[in-house]
Amino acid sequence: GIGEGKREREREREREQNINVALRKLVCLLKPVKEVEQTGDHMIIRTITSLRNYVMEFDVGVEFEENLGPIDGRTCQTTVRWDGERLVCTQIGEKQNRGWTHWLEGCFLHLEMHAEGAVAKQVFQKKE
Repeated sequence: GIGEGKREREREREREQNINVALRKLVCLLKPVKEVEQTGDHMIIRTITSLRNYVMEFDVGVEFEENLGPIDGRTCQTTVRWDGERLVCTQIGEKQNRGWTHWLEGCFLHLEMHAEGAVAKQVFQKKE
């Protein structure tokens, strides 16, 4: 009946939330390394961890289809642009209000990620 479909959706949502909580806890234990290469408006950002690596290659200001499979299995339409000294990414897809901002302060690279009202922040120190 109708109630069974609703219960199944609730069970599926609970499974997804449990996986997301476990994944977030695991990610907090990792010590990611960020590598950024820039040639004119072409950029490559590598996020390297002991669990998995993620490479994002793009031209600033040009929308592209991003495969977030290694992160959460989704794809989205992504645009990265400069906003002053900050690199701002907008990702349009299943998750609302999703994207990130990168900026430098001295020898620190800041990353603020957001999706559906949640915000996560990371700070990376430049290697000597």
